[in-house]
Formats: sequence, structure tokens, C-alpha cells
Amino acid sequence: MNIKCLIVAASAALSCWNVFAEPVLVPAPRKMTVRSGVYCASVADVGSIEVQEMRDASLPPEGYRLTVTTGGVSVASADAAGAFYARQTLRQLAEGAATGAASAPLALPCVEIVDSPAYRWRGAHLDEVRHFFGKENVKRVLDLMAYHKLNVFHWHLTDDEGWRLEIPAYPELTRIGAARPNSWKRGGKPHKVGDRRVIDRNTESYGPYFYTADDVREILAYAAERHITVVPEIELPGHAGAAITAYPQFACMPEGARERIWDAGWGNTVDVFCAGNDETIRFLERVLDHVCELFPSKIIHIGGDECPRKRWKECPKCQARLKAEGLKETNDLQAWMTRHFAQYLEKRGRRIIGWDEILSGDVPRSAIGMSWRTSQKNGTGDKLTSGAEGARRGHDMVMAPHLLCYYDYRQELADDPFQYIGGHVPLEKAYSFDPCEGVAEEARAHVLGGQCCNWTEFTWNEHDLAWKMWPRTCAMAEALWTAPAPRDFWDFYKRMEVHRRRLISRGVNCAPLR
Repeated sequence: MNIKCLIVAASAALSCWNVFAEPVLVPAPRKMTVRSGVYCASVADVGSIEVQEMRDASLPPEGYRLTVTTGGVSVASADAAGAFYARQTLRQLAEGAATGAASAPLALPCVEIVDSPAYRWRGAHLDEVRHFFGKENVKRVLDLMAYHKLNVFHWHLTDDEGWRLEIPAYPELTRIGAARPNSWKRGGKPHKVGDRRVIDRNTESYGPYFYTADDVREILAYAAERHITVVPEIELPGHAGAAITAYPQFACMPEGARERIWDAGWGNTVDVFCAGNDETIRFLERVLDHVCELFPSKIIHIGGDECPRKRWKECPKCQARLKAEGLKETNDLQAWMTRHFAQYLEKRGRRIIGWDEILSGDVPRSAIGMSWRTSQKNGTGDKLTSGAEGARRGHDMVMAPHLLCYYDYRQELADDPFQYIGGHVPLEKAYSFDPCEGVAEEARAHVLGGQCCNWTEFTWNEHDLAWKMWPRTCAMAEALWTAPAPRDFWDFYKRMEVHRRRLISRGVNCAPLR
């Protein structure tokens, strides 16, 4: 090692350890041993560091062992994902040791880190229906997810306010359904008009905005390089407004459906997919066929939340279906649709996942529940199947309780210029998330993990989105990587004071910690 390198190494080591006894990593590793000395790499870019890699079958899936000695860097991993996560840890070590000189060699602290995730579903959700962000911003989200070892991108592509995926067999979905005549007014406040809760709307048309098959393939390839699975969501039977504006014949009451939906404002509309119309079922099958052709994910999200039954009760076709299938009540039509599409996708090698409302009724055990409600009063008031109850029944579950995991809720910052839909999830509350809370020990194997959700009614652009996602998504990443090991919020907070500066240096509009 030359004199220049020795000086840089010593400076980096002092800088790194003056305040912190050990390197700052987010999420925290399962086990880290800090040893004396530094490794002085002869490169300034962490991606150029020569790493000796090997496979070790004794490590858990996605696990790795990262060793930095004065002589070099080695990584043992269970699989390719584990090797990738070791590289993300190495990047943070390098950023912690950076001296500020672009051409300076990197001096990394000598450590041994043995690490693996607690949960296999470590997710972040993005609603691109209310506001559309586009390929480059989605890639930026994926980059930051990978940096924090999150591995599932739940992509919300259809809803009442827009349809964002091109389906060649149904061109009107994107010609009409990917646009809308107006949006909620920025800065508008909720207020009551009669018995309706409304927000003033602007007069600006929005869209059409959507992704082509080539766009999707580009994003999927980008995600795959980062070991992220993209799970698409196609909403059914409710939140179908955009599809019905394009093809009113798939509603229970086609006449005037488009005008009713556009006049209704934002939120779930009473016009949903007609459960009694065979053509509606065929339409949804063909859409899902295309989704299966595009997306390699073995899990497809079918939505299933907040479906009003008013039209079904009034619809002769739906009532005929009810009778033909031997169902007891109108509410059973959703369980019938869930069963139908679970079986349909199973033949294509896929499993369904849906918001927890899909677990109400006679549905197959293979259906995965995504638990968002904490009370039956949430949503449209369907019978509540909690995450704990779903796991007890033998359903695999992904936990996303809105009171802890919805990042469109306020952060309770002292001076926050952004607008939120309501609620409050400050950083400490986000960090307290435990996917297995309340789940019986014998059912915990059914808890796949959890995710944060970014709904975008009040999120207009990427600047706004980043502020709401970060630093709270760091809390989610650590909760899903390290749980159920004991976690100390104030230890996390001290690390985040450093890590937030890293994010800002990467151009992320990261909100203050409090």
C-alpha cells in the first residue's frame, strides 16, 4: 500500500468512526463484526472493486456473508440475489468511507457481515392510476428499492380513475380509459355536498397516459437485474370505472355509465363489472391472458377491494348468475368471481393475490390475502377477515395495514409543504410495523411479509412521491429485513441521520426524520 493510500485510508477510518462505533447500514444486517484495519481499494468507484465470489448452500435464501479484510473483499452467497444484496451492503460501506475526493481510492472498514432477510415479500406499492409517473421514475423507485433490499414492486395499473396498461385486443382501454376529463384540484380540501364527501376538481384533461408492452418489458428487465419481482394489479370486480368508461357494455347498466362515472368524482363508483355477463368474464380473461404473457410473476393481483353490490342487486343477469350457481346472497358473487379467476390463472401457472376483501366467502386456499383493513368500517364495510385470521385459515398473507403502511398519510413533520389524504404515519410509527403482530405462532409460516403502499390521489409528481416514500420506506425495509429480531428505533434514527444525507446526495427528495 503506497503512502497516499495509507493517508486516505486513515482519514476515511477516522471519519467513519469518530461518531459511530460501526459502519452505518440500512437495513441493519443480522450480524456484523467490525475488525481493526481498512481495505484500501485502488479504485474510486465501488462497482469496480474486485470481489471474490462463491456460493455457500448453508446460507439461507437471499443470504450472504461479506468479508472485508486488509487484503480484499469476498462474498459467499446462497444464490444470485444474496450476492446482489452483498453488493448493496458494500455500496453503503463505501459511501460511509468516502473522503469526498472523486479520484481518491476507497478505504473500506474491515468487517464480516452474515446476513439474510426475515421475510420473502419485502414490498413497495405504487399507484399510477390517480397520477402517472412514467418509465424513468419507476426505474428510480426500483433503484432505491434494490439499494434497501426490497424485492417486490406491486404495480397498481387499473382503477376507477385510469387504465395504464395497453391491451391490444381492447384499444379503447387506453384511448378512453387512460384519460379523464378532470382531476382533484391541487390544494383542494375535502368537504360535504349533501351526503357525499367531495374535493373540488380542476378543468384540465389528464392523459391518455399508459404503458405499452415494450415499456413494460423494459421495466421488467430493469427490475429483474435488481432481483425485484413486479406484481401487476388488475382491479376486479370493483374499481372498474376506467374500464367501463371505455367499454360500458361490461357494466350492469351500460346506458349512461360513462357519464355517471365521470360525474362521480374520485373514489369507488357504484358501477362495477357485471358478474352475470359472460362477455364481461371473457373480457377479464383476455386481459389476464395478456398480463400473463407480459409479466413473469407467478402471482397476479386482482384487487378485490371496496366493491359496492348495489348494481348487482338491481341487475337481472347478476341475479340469474346467483341462482344458477346456487349462491345464497348477492354478496356471494364476489367470492364466485374470485374462485373463477383463481382457477383460471392456476391453469396458467399463476396464483392470485388480492386485498383482504377477497377472503370473504368460499374462496380457494391458494388465494393470497393482502391485509390492509384494521376495522370492518374501512372501505365499503365488507365482513373483515384480518391478516391473523387469514393466516389461521391457511391463506398466505402479505401484511399492509393502512394505519402503519400507507405513506399517503401524514408524516407529522413540523413544516410539511405537501398534501396528504389523511391519517398519520410518522417515521417511528412506520418503524414499529411487525407483519406477525397478533398472528398465532403456528400460523406465522403463512405470513409472506409486508409492504408499504403509495396511493397518489394527492401525489402529483416524482418530487412529491419521493418526499412521501423516503425515509419511511427505509423503516419498512428494516422491519421486513430484520424482524422478528428486537429493533431499536433510536438506533435506527441515529443511522438514518447519516443515511438521509446519502439519499439526498443521490438526488432523492427525502423528507426530514421529524
